Amino acid sequence: MQQQEGETQERIHWADVCAAQVDQDKSHYIATGITPSGPIHIGNMREVLTGDLVHKAMVERGLSSEQVYIADDFDPLRKVYPFLPDSYAKYIGMPPLCDIPCPCGKHANYAEHFLEPFLQALDEMDVHPTVLRSSELYRSGRYADEIATVLNRSDDIKEILERVSRRTLPDSWVPYYPICSKCGTIANAEILSHDPETTSVTYRCPCGHEGVSDYSKGGEGKLVWRVDWPMRWHNLGVTVEPFGKDHAAAGGSFDTGKEIVDKIFGGVAPFPVKYEWISLKGKGAMASSTGVAISINEMLSIVPPDVLRYMIVRARPERAINFDPGMGLLTLIDEYARLAESHDSREYELSAISSVATDIPPFRHMVTVVQIAQDKDTIFDILARSGYDVENKEAVLARAERARIWIEKYAPEMVKFTVQTDLPSEVFAFTEDDRYGLGLLLSEYIAMDEWKAETIHNAYILWERRPE
Repeated sequence: MQQQEGETQERIHWADVCAAQVDQDKSHYIATGITPSGPIHIGNMREVLTGDLVHKAMVERGLSSEQVYIADDFDPLRKVYPFLPDSYAKYIGMPPLCDIPCPCGKHANYAEHFLEPFLQALDEMDVHPTVLRSSELYRSGRYADEIATVLNRSDDIKEILERVSRRTLPDSWVPYYPICSKCGTIANAEILSHDPETTSVTYRCPCGHEGVSDYSKGGEGKLVWRVDWPMRWHNLGVTVEPFGKDHAAAGGSFDTGKEIVDKIFGGVAPFPVKYEWISLKGKGAMASSTGVAISINEMLSIVPPDVLRYMIVRARPERAINFDPGMGLLTLIDEYARLAESHDSREYELSAISSVATDIPPFRHMVTVVQIAQDKDTIFDILARSGYDVENKEAVLARAERARIWIEKYAPEMVKFTVQTDLPSEVFAFTEDDRYGLGLLLSEYIAMDEWKAETIHNAYILWERRPE
């Protein structure tokens, strides 16, 4: 029985279903990845976490499984994204992301600027894949044999792509893009000749330059995406791969990839785990290129990592997730807290992270506390008055900081308030009769031993609950 979203008692989860459907007699290699061209957002996270959940379910089933994350840092920069200065226009199309300067100057290159914080976030979320960089794979010569095969069988590949994807390619099309030694562009250059003995091609770049590209060293070129993908399946031995609905469309990358890996490389396509997009409520599908995105690191500054895991765990991959960072996020946190109380659901097993503290006050309560407290010590005083016996102070302060950031960035106005330090001017206009009447009202509901905040608050609550 396949798990339905929201059914917290059924222990057969969609990841278990996937683990039961793969070949039970072989070792498995689960591939995930993304091009680090911008902040890696929680929409991208779905691919990696989907792979991680299937990986964990397979390991629990006794299967041999390894998860790999492939950073496509050998791709070119496509455009000047909203988060980049105009000066990056000179890097469009060349060189690869791994060779473009870091935007902040603190990382080895452009790709690492976005990749490093993402990998740190994965570690915090208890996802620990083997990390491969596309640039290193190409430049090491690992793909040399497959590239030679592609160049020798370009006509066969062209026929597959045109037939399956129903598009027409130029007569001179070859699925290998050399990096021009003059202008540095990764371009659809004209391939003039191929010499398998020297693992090289001669090309004519659109800039007019004629040169030689050696595909066995230095990464002097790369395969086009629709050929690169099945080539990886064969070379790396990928057996399972999650991917977005765009690749799963009829005639899409997966359809062409299945035939290419079979007929060109003599391999087998991986077990597919297709997933839907994560959309940002009111703004549409997340994409760094359009600026409609919340990075995983930004989200982890607000939400505990096990809650983010739960967001992916609870929804089947083929179901879209409409992410609401406002009240929807508060509801998600509450839902996970209730799930964690029982500890007996499959969703909790796949979401829980041992390093995350669970014996701390609820997030929703902390939203109120941090708006009342003036400093860290006051936080603990308020929690003590609320009946919370705090032991893990570091974890409580971390949750308080998450609540504070959520209030500043995403909370709707209806949950925000400010504690006034001075009495409003209207109080000073109370007459003796007003004060006497207020005292009678309060004394009817609670014995007013002294006028302090907690006593007045309790009296007000009793008054609010009075019978009509």
